[in-house]
Amino acid sequence: MYQIGIDLGGTFIKAGVVDEQNKIVSKKMVESHVDADVEGLCTRMVQCAVDALTEAGVTMDEVGSIGVGVPGAVDAGRGVVVYCSNIGFRNTPLAGIISQKTGKPVYVQNDANVAAYGEVVAGAAKGYKDVIVVTLGTGVGGGIIIDGKIYSGFNSFGGELGHTVIVHDGEPCPCGRRGCLESYASATALIKQTRISMRNHTESRLWNICPDISKIDGKTAFDAMRAGSKAATEVVNQYINYLGCGLTNFINIFQPEILLIGGGISKEGETLLEPLRKILSVETYGSSMDAPKTKIGVCTLRNDAGTIGAANLHNLYESFITKG
Repeated sequence: MYQIGIDLGGTFIKAGVVDEQNKIVSKKMVESHVDADVEGLCTRMVQCAVDALTEAGVTMDEVGSIGVGVPGAVDAGRGVVVYCSNIGFRNTPLAGIISQKTGKPVYVQNDANVAAYGEVVAGAAKGYKDVIVVTLGTGVGGGIIIDGKIYSGFNSFGGELGHTVIVHDGEPCPCGRRGCLESYASATALIKQTRISMRNHTESRLWNICPDISKIDGKTAFDAMRAGSKAATEVVNQYINYLGCGLTNFINIFQPEILLIGGGISKEGETLLEPLRKILSVETYGSSMDAPKTKIGVCTLRNDAGTIGAANLHNLYESFITKG
């Protein structure tokens, strides 16, 4: 039996056919066209899934369920998207709509939670029950897994790890608060910090790495640091200190077995992880005690985490939602 996983983003819809070994046997991607009405967007999602099935040579009769990851607040028990800021979903019964179009059980969850669950069922967190996943991209996303289940609070708005404050009255955040982790540890924040450093240090090797200040990315400071730039080293160290502060908070609250970092910045691997471990070994509560410690690593499924996690949502919610 196969499952379909759909990852709905503000720019693209990705759909994959996942087998019983959690291998993606085929996947398709189309533009989201989020300005379309709900019916039109759901039709595009279903068509993307059907195209993936066709490529795999699998029929809908061989599919057990469909899972969808959505960038917003989701009432998973009812399959309803409560709120989605960049897509016009407001109390939208997404599971029911897609189920009517496909005749299959449909399960819906927040996309960051879905990606975290993907790492639990088939990625770097496989075998662990208590897991935190922090993704460093345009913003800072988060997924919380407790006892093998997704945690999102009583109202589905929980798990917004990027919107915890690490600097009181600090940099403004798109969420409306000031000093959020997202404003200091996202890739967007790192790019901003790198740009400021380049303007302040016109002689820095940062300019050799990226002569066009408008083309700075999340790798620029790390690459310049490796090339011996003092200014870049200061940027990277400051960035890691901010990130370490946020991760320390999460470990102190949840004490997960493993904490994984995803997103583009995670590709730095040990260059990022080694100094983070040093911070956490000092800052986390009970760090000096002879007790089990949270493991720190990076996500391994990358862009497939959302698809695989969505395809496995039936394992969590099949007692709530039935075929519509």
